[in-house]
Amino acid sequence: MNRFEALRVFCVAAESPNFRDAAIRLGVSPQVITRVIKQLEEELGEPLFHRSTRGVRMTHFGEQLALKSAAAIAGVENIFPAEASGTSDELSGVVRIAAPSALGHRFIARGLAPVLAANPGLTLDLRLSEVLADVVDEQIDIGVRIGPMRDNRFVARAVSKALLYFVAAPALLERVGHPASKRDLFTRPITALIDRNTGRPWPWMFSDGNPIVPANPAFVTDDPATECEAVAAGIGIGQLPGHLALPLLREGVLTPLLDRLRPQASTMYVYRPHRTPVPRRVQRVFDELCKILADCEEAPEIAPPAKRRAKHP
Repeated sequence: MNRFEALRVFCVAAESPNFRDAAIRLGVSPQVITRVIKQLEEELGEPLFHRSTRGVRMTHFGEQLALKSAAAIAGVENIFPAEASGTSDELSGVVRIAAPSALGHRFIARGLAPVLAANPGLTLDLRLSEVLADVVDEQIDIGVRIGPMRDNRFVARAVSKALLYFVAAPALLERVGHPASKRDLFTRPITALIDRNTGRPWPWMFSDGNPIVPANPAFVTDDPATECEAVAAGIGIGQLPGHLALPLLREGVLTPLLDRLRPQASTMYVYRPHRTPVPRRVQRVFDELCKILADCEEAPEIAPPAKRRAKHP
């Protein structure tokens, strides 16, 4: 156990109302806080916190240790210049992010621009792909994922719900008519998106839980933004994620279809590997990215068809 780092974790826990709050401040899981405190208690031979069903409270020994530890940590940090210890106001260094391409184009680069402008020494290395990145092997600092997180190597924060919409251009629907059912849907021209992880088309998801792989699509691509453009151009009906579909639905460029058949929302996560300590630049970008992506799946305010056609003749 790194004693200095353990005391730093203990000091944050001592200043926090509970271990969960301390974990959020340090960017780690509550289990990490619990493990470090337990190791300190075993090494020192004294309990640092009283534990009960109501929570945790510092012991007298813990309070004395917190005072000594805070003074010791401050003394060590004063040895180093502010820039070297990372305590200066300005952030510097590289933050590497892996994210789906559509989110990067529309939200991430634009949303993080103010952070980069305020910190000229900060560099954003943004890798956009639908292929799942191994953030540990590829030395990625932060990742964005839609769907379940099953890897305990990550600190993950759920930021929003990711919705899927059946959509089509009004001109296409005037030509082929509105589908009235799931079976009817696949008698119209449709688009398909290739899963770059497998090389096969992504299945379309439905509320009944029975996915269908698109057969004989009118348009196929492995890029979500390009599929969105094809649907907007009237090539075919598509099942698009909300962060692509919603702006075009609000503008009337696309029309929603068969809302009753839409699947349940998935969860969008921002995550990073378990690394201690967490560089300030990574924690700042992580927190900012969570705020940016929390707003990308707002419910659409769609104009009625008559207004939509008048606005887009």
